[in-house]
Amino acid sequence: MLDPIVRALAWVLNTLLPTPPGRHRAGSTPPPPRFTERLDGTASALVRPYVLTSAERRHQRARRRALCLATLGIDTGPSHIHGVRVGAAR
Repeated sequence: MLDPIVRALAWVLNTLLPTPPGRHRAGSTPPPPRFTERLDGTASALVRPYVLTSAERRHQRARRRALCLATLGIDTGPSHIHGVRVGAAR
């Protein structure tokens, strides 16, 4: 009894909602894109954007050291925040 119901439901769904011919249902695949132009290597700058100056490197190292020590419970933060002196935590 289940088989005729399934076939009838499949026929009704195919009649009311036909599947569009999609990429996976097509008989032939579209050709792959062809790249005919060559890239010009002299047009791009050879500067790495992630290279830091020595001052930026020192500041980053200080921030990383403060974060590492904070995980151990040691506070090495600044003594002034927004112009207000910050005392040690008790």
